[in-house]
Amino acid sequence: MGGPSDEERRAEGTKGLSGYAAAYQKAAPYLGASTSLVVAVGLFTWLGHVIDEKLGHEVPWVTVIGAAIGMFGGFVSFFRTVLGARKGK
Repeated sequence: MGGPSDEERRAEGTKGLSGYAAAYQKAAPYLGASTSLVVAVGLFTWLGHVIDEKLGHEVPWVTVIGAAIGMFGGFVSFFRTVLGARKGK
């Protein structure tokens, strides 16, 4: 006596997709959230560095502030996306 086949176990939105494609479809929100986190931190850190160079600061305070803003914004976006994706299940 066998259990349900793979076709029977798949969610309705994944009919016709291979196992890998279905897995990537489920992981897409999490991959996007992690990418936006990295981009936010990198962008704000770079922006702070550019401002520090233009102003001629010896101590990179604007770079540190930019990194902190990027981390805060990136984590807020990350958790909104991840928690929002979990609520939908």
